[in-house]
Amino acid sequence: MRTLADRIRHMILFEGIALALLVTGAALFSEFDVHMFGAFGLMMSLLAMLWNLIYNWLFDLWDRKYRNFAPRGPMIRAIHAVLFESGLLIVGTILAMWWLDLAFWPAFVLDVGLSLFFVTYAYAFNWTYDITFPPPHARAKKAEVTPPA
Repeated sequence: MRTLADRIRHMILFEGIALALLVTGAALFSEFDVHMFGAFGLMMSLLAMLWNLIYNWLFDLWDRKYRNFAPRGPMIRAIHAVLFESGLLIVGTILAMWWLDLAFWPAFVLDVGLSLFFVTYAYAFNWTYDITFPPPHARAKKAEVTPPA
């Protein structure tokens, strides 16, 4: 399993890059006040960081118990991303209604749009992160396969 320090690095990189992309997108392509949307993005980011820490820890526990840390192919990565975003959809809609003073439907549509962005982003980010910072079990399996030089 990943260490706490690795999980914190993952969380900060994931949310920092996402927040930069979202605030830039809001400034360029929406009528939301950039400061108001930036604050909303920061609140969503903090909520997502907490959920990210808890969700990925639980996912790793499940992965260890039921899959013995088998390689995560496209289907597992897609399921991982969709389940993560589903957990944020409910709270994000309520937060958008409150903070951005939106009715349910516009808040829900905004949150679905954010979720679609994040499903794609989470898939790509996590795959890239696993390649850049392989988890300990992946390094150990690679060492077993790779003969010493």
